Amino acid sequence: MAHHHHHHGSEAGDRRMIWAIGVNLALTLAQIAGGILSGSLSLIADALHNFSDAASLVIAAFARRIARRPSDATMTFGYVRAEVVAALINYTTLIVIGLYLVYEAVMRFITPEPIEGWIVVGVAVVALLIDLVTALLTYTMSKESMNIRAAFVHNVADALGSVGVIIAGTLILLYDWQIVDPIVTLAIAGYILWQAFAEIGGAIRMLMLGTPPDVDVAQLIERLCGIEGVTDIHHVHVFAIDERLTAMEAHVVVAEGHGETADAVRNRLKQIANAEFGIAHSTLELTIGRSCCEAGEAKVIGHRTGRSAGTDGSNGHQH
Repeated sequence: MAHHHHHHGSEAGDRRMIWAIGVNLALTLAQIAGGILSGSLSLIADALHNFSDAASLVIAAFARRIARRPSDATMTFGYVRAEVVAALINYTTLIVIGLYLVYEAVMRFITPEPIEGWIVVGVAVVALLIDLVTALLTYTMSKESMNIRAAFVHNVADALGSVGVIIAGTLILLYDWQIVDPIVTLAIAGYILWQAFAEIGGAIRMLMLGTPPDVDVAQLIERLCGIEGVTDIHHVHVFAIDERLTAMEAHVVVAEGHGETADAVRNRLKQIANAEFGIAHSTLELTIGRSCCEAGEAKVIGHRTGRSAGTDGSNGHQH
């Protein structure tokens, strides 16, 4: 029953993504037509910016579909990280767009360009409405997925761009305040860069097999070492397979007298890792008897193996 519910949820999400892509592509075509009719280069430029939004949604939707593929011989972890790769691509393009907007704003301060009439403001209002529709279509999914969140931020950035055009265009047409345009552009660029840099670190961390920020590895080792029968835990690696699944690998040494209860010890360790640290997938190698490490090194993460490792000037071998 749960499987079918998830499947229907995925299909509903896919439909929302298709609608979001469709309305953004329609807006892009409308902006290009409006730009040609009004002779407005800025409107055509905004159409190209909006096309980058549609492209970000296409990347997000494509990655979403790939991520649902089952694992196979070539991808034993499955394809779930396709969404993380898509998020990295979309946040990177956001940073490029943000930096380009900063450049454009600075150039506008130096050489102001006139706004090309009410048609630009009118199309910006339509663009804002489309952006709001897209935001509504993707908002719920953005809470659960780094991938969709990246596309959502693209969309919010574009909505802010439309608001900026409306505010700046109206003030310039009514009061001839040319300085408003680059000021608003800088504010939007600042928001885009702030959001992109705040989010891109999570995608990079996951792709580099970094420990999830909510897991304290030292505390985890301390807690697991306190279980009866456990004398040593080392070679500990904690990493996120995707946004919802955290995994752990570790070598556990069980005391001599607990050989017969080794499976019970393993199950207890997995239970604690899951319940207290949110680690749902644990691969634990158990050894009975003496540790391969010296006592002082037992709890060191990725410890140096052997008694004299690292004494030759090297930094030892990290597992």
